[in-house]
Amino acid sequence: MAQRHPAWAPPLLAIQFLTRIPVPGTASLSAQQVATGLLQAVGWFPLVGAGIGAITAAIALAAASIWPALVAVLIALAIEARLTGAFHEDAVADFCDAFGGGLTADDVRRIMKDSRIGSFGSLGLILAVGLRAALTLAVIETMPPLLAFLTIVAAASFGRLMVVLLMTLVAPAPQGTGLAKDVASGVSLSMLIKALVTALPGLLGFAMLAPLALVAAALGAWAFLWWFRALLLSRIGGSSGDCLGFAAYASQLILLLAATAVL
Repeated sequence: MAQRHPAWAPPLLAIQFLTRIPVPGTASLSAQQVATGLLQAVGWFPLVGAGIGAITAAIALAAASIWPALVAVLIALAIEARLTGAFHEDAVADFCDAFGGGLTADDVRRIMKDSRIGSFGSLGLILAVGLRAALTLAVIETMPPLLAFLTIVAAASFGRLMVVLLMTLVAPAPQGTGLAKDVASGVSLSMLIKALVTALPGLLGFAMLAPLALVAAALGAWAFLWWFRALLLSRIGGSSGDCLGFAAYASQLILLLAATAVL
């Protein structure tokens, strides 16, 4: 009989999964409790994302009062990468490598010598991080501090919410790894509803001040996720952990793009 996870486990496991912050209490959980708790933890991803976004936004705004805005943004993104273990940045690079190079992994030597392996990942990561830095810079420079703070928080929460939505749209690939393999197959409509509820703290303030931007972001992300779902099904038969991480980063960029275009 599987051990039931404690009620407090899912939010703490969500923090442990999405960040490198030491989380007290989780060490006492058994492997079975962690496995069952992690499934429920998915519903807390948007709230943890909002917390990460709040830290990033606070650092960027505080640093901008001392240094040029670009320097402040780079400092904030660097600290965020340390806080999260560059979790999604790694997913972006891996996804771009796999889908850009398009080679199998049967011949290790051939892969290591092929110039396309690594090149697409590096290029994709540079473009993604560069675009995020540019958009965050635009947010800091053109918006009032409160709206800038709420925009960065909303983007971080929105990206994690879209991951949960993608889990309900596409099953893990036969050779899927990471979050897709361990958790995604068990994500249900009720878990998506929980994720929507935990996304409210991160999205509500932004929705009140910039409703059109949020609507534009939601429509853009919805279109992206359906295109992305079709791509995953046609290429690898489902999702993987890196694909979910790429979707989170891309969705975050979509909200920042919508915010800077509309506001």
